[in-house]
Amino acid sequence: MHFLLLFSRQGRLRLQKWFTPTPEREKKKIIRDMTAMVLARKPKTCNFLHWMDLKVVYKRYASLFFCLAIDDQENELLALEILHRYVELLDKYFGNVCELDIIFNFEKAYFILDEFLIGGEVQETSKQTVARCIERLSSLRNSCRRLRL
Repeated sequence: MHFLLLFSRQGRLRLQKWFTPTPEREKKKIIRDMTAMVLARKPKTCNFLHWMDLKVVYKRYASLFFCLAIDDQENELLALEILHRYVELLDKYFGNVCELDIIFNFEKAYFILDEFLIGGEVQETSKQTVARCIERLSSLRNSCRRLRL
């Protein structure tokens, strides 16, 4: 995997995770290109497209587009499953995740992603294991907040 982007139907970037080193200027160009290409596609078209030497896999969930770039020889269906698993993890934590959950709790969305993927590779396939890690972090944060009060 090279990068994962989450953006709204209006083209607003909500989350970005880069798994390969990319200069800032190139990141901005990639984000602009990805949002323009994905938003321009018709709803009934295929969720896979070729861009430069990469395959881009995207899926729309409610008002958010989840976009993942993989190497050309990688399996598109597996990438689509990774996107779906991430959405399931977000749903489990937030209870039917929406764009506002990502906007106001972006650090939790990044944490969930980091528990699931590391360095562009799936770290943990079990939803239950990832959910337990997230619950432990939440309880640890709550206890730290109580200690500060």
